[in-house]
Amino acid sequence: MASKEDLFKDYVPVIVEYDELIDGSDEHKIRENHLTTKENLLEKIRAAKAKAKGNKTTFRQNIRTENEKS
Repeated sequence: MASKEDLFKDYVPVIVEYDELIDGSDEHKIRENHLTTKENLLEKIRAAKAKAKGNKTTFRQNIRTENEKS
């Protein structure tokens, strides 16, 4: 049985480049556009929620216990 070193001793890595004419459509651009749009919409939602909340502070009364004397 051959060792791993023997299997890959003649291997030469090749850099593969994307070519629209050969590889086809521009789906990678569409995906990037979707991700950018999603990121922008999420930021708008965060800003709208923060604006809607404003500086409201919720006050709560202390919780009374049985041992507490009033």
